[in-house]
Amino acid sequence: MRDLLKECIKDEDGFVELRYHKKESRSFYAEKERVENSSIKKRSGVGVRVLVDGSWGFAFTSELDKMSIQNALTNAKNSAKSSAPFRKDKILNLAKGKLAVGNFPGKGVEDISSRSIEEKIALVYETQKKANHASSKIQSVGVGYSEIFEDKTIVTTDGVDVSFSLVRPEFRVSATASQDGSIQMGGESSGVTGGWDCLFRDRAPEQFTQDAIKTAIDLLDSKFPEGGMSTVILSPSIVGLLVHEAIGHTVEADFVLSGSVAKGKINTRVASDLVSLSDSGISEYYEGAGGTLPVDDEGIFTEKTTIIEDGILKSYLHNRETASLFGVQPTGSARAWEYSDQPLIRMRNTYLHPGDSSLDEMIQSTKDGYFLEGAQNGQADSTGEFMFAVQKAYRIENGKITKLLKGVTVSGLAFDVLQNVDMVSKEFKWDLGSGYCGKGQPAKVDAGGPYVRTRVLLGGSKS
Repeated sequence: MRDLLKECIKDEDGFVELRYHKKESRSFYAEKERVENSSIKKRSGVGVRVLVDGSWGFAFTSELDKMSIQNALTNAKNSAKSSAPFRKDKILNLAKGKLAVGNFPGKGVEDISSRSIEEKIALVYETQKKANHASSKIQSVGVGYSEIFEDKTIVTTDGVDVSFSLVRPEFRVSATASQDGSIQMGGESSGVTGGWDCLFRDRAPEQFTQDAIKTAIDLLDSKFPEGGMSTVILSPSIVGLLVHEAIGHTVEADFVLSGSVAKGKINTRVASDLVSLSDSGISEYYEGAGGTLPVDDEGIFTEKTTIIEDGILKSYLHNRETASLFGVQPTGSARAWEYSDQPLIRMRNTYLHPGDSSLDEMIQSTKDGYFLEGAQNGQADSTGEFMFAVQKAYRIENGKITKLLKGVTVSGLAFDVLQNVDMVSKEFKWDLGSGYCGKGQPAKVDAGGPYVRTRVLLGGSKS
């Protein structure tokens, strides 16, 4: 494929980028001792992007032959020429960055592909069947497994010449419990870039169901919180959700140019000096983070980008275009979901760096507060204001964890929350690998970090 793409652009004078993308996904879901859903999808094609007269042009084709690709190239050029007169801010240059050359096979691809469809269906069926009679309070248990294989080849007229592959398996369990008219749910999931050993590194499949069932049952007897400004210890999943939704998006350079809260704050204090935050295509600390990839969709190596260092904002996330505007190097953050999508600035693996405290020390030194665990849905905007739902909240009283609470939400301004951080744990975990980020198109990401103590506005629903 690399030879074909290079042949298609060998006589081109301007900037041309060809991106071949093959994607194969499978998913299986079991409930009520039967497989409810089984699907397999395959798609492949070439996305063509050109820069003509200071304007982008884009086209794509699912036909993988020279004539079809060159026809798409002609269409992309015509599109750029047509739009150029209407573009006020011309794209004068693209930052060079570390252009990728070579072949980068993904870890775990051989492992996952060698396992039969029957084995994967048996995984969800047998795991679900064992969980069915765990308690009379359990109404249903659902078990799902999915995987995405990807192969990409990117060539450009300015030197990118790269191929890579990866696989992203996911496993998730949901349990519903009821008692006296009350219904509660518990959920557990794992999503990685890598093999079976990464997916089930921390827990066997049966442990996922046991944990989900226990959460659902325990929440039946729990109470609602009092609410108000509170000292909280955030688990890695909630730290990950916070840094992704409320910080990460505000430092994506396209959002910065649109006026996000991070605009104009480079080299200024935005957090406690205990806080350092990065985004990386590499899985830092241990392998398998869900957003791992060696090269972005512009052919730039996806190295670690330090966003906040000791509380000081140091960098935004850039593609080649915005990096040129800001006079910096691209950060390998341009990503496209399908061959028919144009690359957008996206996060990869976003995380807070671990600190020097232990979780036990954090709990024992908290006289009055809450331990929050299990990120659920939430939202944030360009001001950094956020509201997230929490699956489990435990009261901390006199340095000890006491009762479980339900219906808990946390809200605030992200940079204020980071300014209030006074303890950061040594422990670290990637914990959002089964999630997807939405920004016009999906993106597979991960986020996480250590346990963090800070202050947030705590609320809860009584419905």
